[in-house]
Amino acid sequence: MISRWPDSDRMRIGSYVASLDLRNLKSRTCYKQVLHSFQDSVERHGMLDQQALQAWLRELASRWATSTLLHRTRIIDRFLDHLLATGAIDHNPVEALREACHIKQSMPIWRALISCNPEQALARLRQPKPFGSVLGAVMAEHVAMMRRRGYKYTSQPVRLLQFDRFLQLNPHLETEPLSVMIDQWAATKGTRNHAYERENLERLFAKIQRRRDPSAPQRRPDPRPQNEVRQQWRTPHIYSPVDVRRMLDIARSYPSPRATLRPLSIYTMLLLAYCAGLRRGRTGPAGYW
Repeated sequence: MISRWPDSDRMRIGSYVASLDLRNLKSRTCYKQVLHSFQDSVERHGMLDQQALQAWLRELASRWATSTLLHRTRIIDRFLDHLLATGAIDHNPVEALREACHIKQSMPIWRALISCNPEQALARLRQPKPFGSVLGAVMAEHVAMMRRRGYKYTSQPVRLLQFDRFLQLNPHLETEPLSVMIDQWAATKGTRNHAYERENLERLFAKIQRRRDPSAPQRRPDPRPQNEVRQQWRTPHIYSPVDVRRMLDIARSYPSPRATLRPLSIYTMLLLAYCAGLRRGRTGPAGYW
């Protein structure tokens, strides 16, 4: 029979810390101190919920700095996951808050709970549910189908999620046709790149519509937004052989009395970047230059 938590003999904490195989005695002591303080708080509160988490944070806020306390919450996160996996608890309150806010990380939840107004901080964290709009099911089905076909399909879901979030924040558009929804979304920004994103979105929905209804007319792509975006791109500067020779000469004569190998290193990196076509970021740290 699986023992429930919190347990009176504190065997759960001892077995959990032993399973971590912590080699440092100070680490084991720190883990036990944090977990015992957390269990004390839960036992006084009588229930493992959001209020118990806030009570534990308030008790330790006077003893530890905020950065230290937030670092200790990682121990609680792993312990709660262990308890839930072993059946010692029925639910994880941190996981429940993550699901309610539609976020993946636990640290923003802890930061909100430790703030002066936790409810207001949690409200700011809450994100719209992915694909929770009136068109969410259609978009989610399309993404799943493309991934089943073997495509990575990473950039298109980001575009669809942005449109889905816009629809959730504007529920009055639910009864409007798709063209009106896209027009309203495109009107939020007037940049040329946003016009290009609109063209991609319209093309994507045209594909979805033709897949669901093969008799639908095929949409003709508009190349103008993409051409306008390309006109904004910077023209690359092509170094002439004379420019490259001048850079290499300066690199070999670079004054560095305390690091005699630095001129040769700079020369080698420049020569490698020139011959292999490497970008600046691949030749060394930005501060090196």
